[in-house]
Amino acid sequence: MSEDTMETPAGPRTVADLDLRPALEAVLMVVDEPATEEHLAKILERPKRQIADALRALADDYTVQGRGFELRLIAGGWRFYSRPEYAAAVERFVLDGQQARLTQAALETLAVVAYRQPVSRSRVSAVRGVNCDGVMRTLLQRGLVE
Repeated sequence: MSEDTMETPAGPRTVADLDLRPALEAVLMVVDEPATEEHLAKILERPKRQIADALRALADDYTVQGRGFELRLIAGGWRFYSRPEYAAAVERFVLDGQQARLTQAALETLAVVAYRQPVSRSRVSAVRGVNCDGVMRTLLQRGLVE
């Protein structure tokens, strides 16, 4: 059985046999960047026009239903985004738990960056006398340095 064929109680099914809208939703839930209609058509073994129509219909359905997310065409591809009116809830969820205190190493690294900016990671390591790669990654993730 090939990769594109799934086994069901009724026998083998291909990707092309799947219901289009749920298949699009499933694929779009896992994309890291906007997916083009061409790529989705290739993956789901459907004509590009059929994919385009289904994507627009899904986007319209989500808007009419007032969902907390929307399907947008951005940068030539489609992707799920949270609706702007729910930004406060999303921000609170994302930031929850990130209010933890900084370690002594992080504070020292941040002090060097603040005093010597602009400064490279290797220069910060030289000033501190230890490798600061991990600490710098943490500071980057928290948005404390660029």
